[in-house]
Amino acid sequence: MDTSYAKAETLSSAVLAPLDRTRQFALVVAFSLLMALSAQFVIPLPWTPVPITGQTFVVLLTGALLGSRLGALAMIAYLIEGALGLPFFRAGNGGLPYLIASPTTGYLLSYRLAAFITGLLAERGWDRRYLTAAAAMMIGSIVILFSGWAWMARFVGPTGAWLAGVAPFLPGDFVKVMLAAATLPSGWAIVRRASHKD
Repeated sequence: MDTSYAKAETLSSAVLAPLDRTRQFALVVAFSLLMALSAQFVIPLPWTPVPITGQTFVVLLTGALLGSRLGALAMIAYLIEGALGLPFFRAGNGGLPYLIASPTTGYLLSYRLAAFITGLLAERGWDRRYLTAAAAMMIGSIVILFSGWAWMARFVGPTGAWLAGVAPFLPGDFVKVMLAAATLPSGWAIVRRASHKD
């Protein structure tokens, strides 16, 4: 019986062991591209410049699957790719001016920290049970919403930022967290079953 999964820090390190530098690099690039793809699924909201996208879901899942270091690196890679002009931000936007002067700048800049925190908690085993996985992702989601709110509050005040940048997204973020959290214990269960068969 192989119990190496029990020593793995994250689900990806359990599935892809040994996680050498080549695989780490590939994961960082792959998840940065997944982030770019998730930014293209946009649902505009008429009362706010901030749309609904799949990015929050991917940020949290990236941190949980890759861990703190690789998760943060994937988000940094995504931001660099977009800042260099690739059409990786919302709805095909790109370039440094968009990164630093968009209504969504606060959210964008929070992604690396949210992935890092979610990944850090996953490395401590929070991703192996549904409730703790949901808690880890909720904390990551709060980081994103707080950063987005703080950025917007500079321009429209705290109340306006809450109404435009936080409140409309709470139900959707709750659903994203519940869905993302459900994938992690399920993944660990599959790894355990596969290990018991070996």
